[in-house]
Amino acid sequence: MKNKQTKILININRLTLFLMFLFVVTIGRYFILQVIQHDEMEEKIMNIARDNVVRQSPRGKILDRNGRELAISRIAKLLVIRPDKVGSEEDIQVLSAELSPIINIPAETIANRIREGGAYYAVKHGLESDEEAAINQLKKDKGYECLWMDDEVKRYYPNDMLAANIIGFIGMEDKGLEGLEYSMDSIVKGDVQEEDVLTDMRGRTIFDSIFSLSQKRYKGDNCKTVTLTIDATMQFIVEQVLDKAMIENKPQNVTAIVMDPKTGEILAMASRPSYNPNKFGDYSMEAIKNRAVSDIYEPGSTFKSVVAGAALEEGVVTPNQTFYDPGRINVSDKHIQNWNGESFGTVTFTDIVKNSINTCFAMIGQILTGEKLNEYAKKFGFGEPTGVELPGEATGMLFESDKMVDSDIATMSIGQSIAVTPIQLCTAMSAIANDGVLLKPHIVKNITNADGSLYKENGREEVRRVLSSATDKTLMGLLEQVVATGGGQKAQVKGYRVAGKTGTAQKINKDTAGYMEGRYIASFCGFAPVEDPQLVVLVIIDDPTAGSFYGGQIAAPVAGEIFAQLLRYKHIEPSSDPFEDMDKKHKEQESQPAVKTAPPGKQIMPDLNGMSIREVSQKLGELGIGMNIQGTGLSTGQSIPANTVVDPGTSVTVYFKP
Repeated sequence: MKNKQTKILININRLTLFLMFLFVVTIGRYFILQVIQHDEMEEKIMNIARDNVVRQSPRGKILDRNGRELAISRIAKLLVIRPDKVGSEEDIQVLSAELSPIINIPAETIANRIREGGAYYAVKHGLESDEEAAINQLKKDKGYECLWMDDEVKRYYPNDMLAANIIGFIGMEDKGLEGLEYSMDSIVKGDVQEEDVLTDMRGRTIFDSIFSLSQKRYKGDNCKTVTLTIDATMQFIVEQVLDKAMIENKPQNVTAIVMDPKTGEILAMASRPSYNPNKFGDYSMEAIKNRAVSDIYEPGSTFKSVVAGAALEEGVVTPNQTFYDPGRINVSDKHIQNWNGESFGTVTFTDIVKNSINTCFAMIGQILTGEKLNEYAKKFGFGEPTGVELPGEATGMLFESDKMVDSDIATMSIGQSIAVTPIQLCTAMSAIANDGVLLKPHIVKNITNADGSLYKENGREEVRRVLSSATDKTLMGLLEQVVATGGGQKAQVKGYRVAGKTGTAQKINKDTAGYMEGRYIASFCGFAPVEDPQLVVLVIIDDPTAGSFYGGQIAAPVAGEIFAQLLRYKHIEPSSDPFEDMDKKHKEQESQPAVKTAPPGKQIMPDLNGMSIREVSQKLGELGIGMNIQGTGLSTGQSIPANTVVDPGTSVTVYFKP
């Protein structure tokens, strides 16, 4: 028994010594690996397990002035196949067949591209969430090491066509191609992040929370958010009015700009036809381009606002100065006549502006000289880009002063033989509405960093004074007369004082040196309310084909509708009580004694005010009263007052106005 115990103790001692030996060997080996060979072994492991991943952060947002999203991004996935890791022909066919229904690409298309070989094949951009989930499940089930998904930006335009010509769109690799997406590309473009990650033997990422060996390298300082001066609601209103104008006038295109004359901020800018930036590939460049900054055209009579301002400022004319209009004149080799081909006779300068008399403006231009015309045109910003933050802005064209002949002066005075952009004309009218001070227009209100801090803010930027305050007030009064009693009456808004100028210009034939027969550009540019201008509106209708082509007939009412809706939207108080005339008329009617029944053999003269010719004719016909018509439109007066007792067969003269 004693010998047996001794033997057991010897065995235990031997086992203990053996375990101690193993422990010492293990500690020694650990010391060698972790201390002596640490750097060498770590490098070997990292070379095997480390992979480089490039991650793309979202592109910055584009917002309207009230924070409404106009362009947003999310990080989507790009599906990549590594052809060199696919394997045999059978593997190619199996993989292609399994991917095809997930990404909706023909299996043979995928297979053919894999057969071409190479290390990288971008199969599909912008995977949707369900596609991404299905591919991840496929990788998990089949263990495909040849499939990979990289981060990329997918851009969305939540309002579809709204402000599309302003915003633009992006192409591959998060690159802006049109509009603000192009001009602001370096600002809003997403950050590129390179990341070294540890992967297992199947290429799956090992969490950084376990192994903190990941190294991150950031490039750039982008991802900024751009807030525009555009008001999305005002933009929507303007675009709806332009849609209506396209239907009614059937033009080649229409353009409109709304600007705040006190700040230079563009509140709305639209063109028709337009496009949906979410599907930009379905549209032509004609629909995509922003005509408000890229198109040039002859402004026609809208440019007379500048000529009138120059003439007043230089003391060449006064509002009540009289001129004689012969109806047509010849200046060198140019034949100048009025829009109606008739003479207005002896007229004041106020009448010349109000009725847009070409012959008199040509005469005034000769007195001003070509040098002064060009000087004021340049003062108002014509002949050079405005500097608005939009790509593709055209310069326009002016004469060289020292090369101008009399006919050039005459045609320039009536807005012909020069070319301007819509943004230039709207900016010039804003100067008139802003006490004669020209401001730089801008469409970007501010830019904020990715962390929300302010990067840049655009404020009111004065360029120069173009007219003295006194001259400018006189000019504003003349332009108000154009809308109140002249050619721009269809731009009127009940209760508000509106000023502006209409224009009708023949289209230039791009293939020859002349004009296109029967092809016109109708326009209106004005501001409201006159006593405190807050909106400048420009409307251009290019090549209308559904009837009238005069700016006063088709562009002015479009501008009037825009004014009416925007003045209400901005809660701008009326200049006067819009129902004042109606109340006055109602009181006058109440004060007149009403005759209920006519004496035997007599008739009572009815109140014909406000009736059409047809209604008046029918009414008087029923009573057996004769009628003499003067004018057209609606009745504004009658030679025999209402409620007068008359004999049957009596004839009354009824006055009508449009």
